[in-house]
Amino acid sequence: MGEEITSLGGIHVSPNAVATIAYHAAVQSYGVVGLAPKNLADGIVSTMTREPSRGISVRYLDDEIHIDVNVIVEYGTRITSVADSVANAVRFQVEKALGLRVSAVNVHVAGLRISDRD
Repeated sequence: MGEEITSLGGIHVSPNAVATIAYHAAVQSYGVVGLAPKNLADGIVSTMTREPSRGISVRYLDDEIHIDVNVIVEYGTRITSVADSVANAVRFQVEKALGLRVSAVNVHVAGLRISDRD
């Protein structure tokens, strides 16, 4: 998966490229204030390297793409609406960019953040 054979050769799309597309789609969604690392080790690594795919996990299973997104949501927004919006935005942007079908987008709300009201 993530590859296509053409008459001129092969096209291979890495999971990191898919994760970068998903990252930008998630961050631009309403109610999302940031992405959370998948675990402590990933949090330390992504902080030091400034990797844009922080909080995104992409898996290729046969002919399917599965994406996990760990988001931090703005306090006061409807969590289910934000999660649905993130899932739809990520699915749309990845399918638009790659021309491949995304089988699953799992949104994990890792926390809430209260913005300064001042």
